[in-house]
Amino acid sequence: MQVFVRFLMVTVLLFSTLGATEFTDMYEISVKKDESTKFLVKYNNYIREFKFRWTLYVNDGLVMFHSYDAKLAQNILYLNTTNQSFKVFLKPKSSASYEAPYLLVKFKEFDFEKNRAKFEVFLSDKKALIKLEKIEKKS
Repeated sequence: MQVFVRFLMVTVLLFSTLGATEFTDMYEISVKKDESTKFLVKYNNYIREFKFRWTLYVNDGLVMFHSYDAKLAQNILYLNTTNQSFKVFLKPKSSASYEAPYLLVKFKEFDFEKNRAKFEVFLSDKKALIKLEKIEKKS
């Protein structure tokens, strides 16, 4: 019986670690209203820009604008709900077995005193084809 319990514990730990490695890169970001956050997405001979900003926090909802590869979108994110993040695919899916790399932007908290929203930006790229580079603001 003890052997089975040990085997079960090792299996659970192994699979939980495999699930945790889905993201290859992560950034924590805190931004003010209408302050744009930008990333360069590089793969093959392509360089694309991903940027996002928030413009309004009302009724516990954060209104977001983001763009990638000339595609504009808007989301409303809420804390502690299933609508806490959005996903942006970085390149087209090339086959049924290929999982396209993507960015996941997750709304983490809102600081009322500083009027800043905090985010985590994750890169999922199982084939390690994407290089993600945050563009720092010039002071």
